Amino acid sequence: MNTSGISAVLERQLLLQLGDRLKRLRKAQGLGTVEMAASAGISRNTLRAVETGDPSPSIGAYLRVMSLLGVSGELALLAGDTLQPPPDSEAARSRRAMPLVKVRVSADEARHALQDTRSLALHEEAVRLVKTDPALVLQAQDTTKRWLATGDPRSASLWREWQNILGVGSWRKALARTRRAQQLRQASPLVTVLPEEVRRRILNQVNELKKGVDITGFA
Repeated sequence: MNTSGISAVLERQLLLQLGDRLKRLRKAQGLGTVEMAASAGISRNTLRAVETGDPSPSIGAYLRVMSLLGVSGELALLAGDTLQPPPDSEAARSRRAMPLVKVRVSADEARHALQDTRSLALHEEAVRLVKTDPALVLQAQDTTKRWLATGDPRSASLWREWQNILGVGSWRKALARTRRAQQLRQASPLVTVLPEEVRRRILNQVNELKKGVDITGFA
């Protein structure tokens, strides 16, 4: 699929890949999380969020980490006019179309990246909805109670944790990339509040990502 825009699922996948890359670079350079966070002037929790592709840290936090790892130049290319020809140059005066650049983005099913991306995208959309409509929280709470009364007892501890998450709005517990967060998303009452058309749209975006999405732009 070719696209010049960024869907919610594609945005999530790009952030996940960026976070994974920064984490690999830090480890390759022999830097621990304490040392890295201190050098970047951020907390370890913020560093952890950056390395998991969390969209909540500021772009400044991402830039400081990238700078310490020696890859800030890539962002600097986008921030400046480096990719544009000088105004008086032959390239700028040329009437020829600018070359089209295409970058393919896909998720690695073998590493369960696609499932993680789908799960995160569904839950992020659900969180966005419940923040604007408290009645949806009550709907999810009713679902949790029903599951606790009639569902598989092996999932009871997860559903009880969901009761706490829904009660206090601690959404980050369910949106993290920890093993526990993955387990919570697998037993989630939150996605039941999603309208069918929203769920279908996200699943379609995931299917496109599975095949590979080409991001197009002009160099």
